[in-house]
Amino acid sequence: MDGLLAGKALILGIVEGLTEFLPVSSTGHLIVVGNLLGFNGEHVKSFDVVIQLGAILAVCWEYRRRIGSVVAGLPARSDARRFVLNVAIASIPAVVLGLLFEKAIKAALFSPLPVAYALVAGGLVILWAEARQRARGSVPSRVQSVDALSPLDALKVGLAQCFALIPGMSRSGSTIIGGMLFGLERRVATEFSFFLAMPIIFGATAFELVRGWHLLSADVVGMFTLGFVAAFISAFACVRWLLRYIAAHDFTVFAWYRIAFGGLILLLGYVSALDWSK
Repeated sequence: MDGLLAGKALILGIVEGLTEFLPVSSTGHLIVVGNLLGFNGEHVKSFDVVIQLGAILAVCWEYRRRIGSVVAGLPARSDARRFVLNVAIASIPAVVLGLLFEKAIKAALFSPLPVAYALVAGGLVILWAEARQRARGSVPSRVQSVDALSPLDALKVGLAQCFALIPGMSRSGSTIIGGMLFGLERRVATEFSFFLAMPIIFGATAFELVRGWHLLSADVVGMFTLGFVAAFISAFACVRWLLRYIAAHDFTVFAWYRIAFGGLILLLGYVSALDWSK
C-alpha cells in the first residue's frame, strides 16, 4: 500500500468515526470527502462498510457491560428480552426498504448534490425539533430510560430510521431526532440510536464482505485495516464526548453545521471542485 492511499484511508477512517454517531451523516461526509480525495473504484463500498464496522465496535466496547448483561439475562429476565425485541423491531423497516431499493438509491442519490440537499433539509428538521422541544419547557419526556421503551416506541424509531437511507440525512440524526419527537428523552434517544446501529452495521458488513470478497488483495487489506483502526479510535472518542455534550446542550449546533456544510458542497460543485457525475 503506497503512502497516498494510506493517507486517504486514514482520513476517511477518521471522518467515519467522527460522524457516524453525530446527526450530521457519515455517508454524506464519506461521499463528499471521498470525491474530493479522488477515492474511487470498485472497492470503495466495501471499504466504507468496513470502517463503519470499526466505528460500531467502538460503541460495543463503550457499552460492553450493558451488552453482556443483556446477553446473560436473556433466559431469565423479561427486561433483557424486551430490549432485544425492541432493537429487532426497530431494525426491520430500514432493512426491508434497504433490500428493496438499495440499487435505486445508490444510482440516484449517491452523489454530492443530493447529499447537499439532504444535509440542509435535515438541518432544518433538527432546528424545528429543537424549537418544539424548547416550547415544551420543563415538561419531562414520556420515556426516561431505554428499558422503558415499548415495542410501539421502537417501531416508530425504526420508521424514522428509514429516512437515513437517503445519503446525507444521517442514521443517527433520523433515529435521535425521531425518538425525541416520539417522546424519548434526549439521552435515551441517543443511546437507543447507538444500540440500533449494531445489527444494521454488522449485517451490512457481513453482506458486503461476502459480496466483495473477490476484491480483497494485500494492498486492499492493509487499507481496510488502517481505515478500520482510525474509525474505531475516533468513534470511541466521539461517543464519549457526545454523551457528555448532550447532558447540557441540544443539537442546534449540528443543525447549523449541516446547513453550512450543505451550502459549501453546493458552492464547491458550482466552481467545479466536486464531480457531480460520480
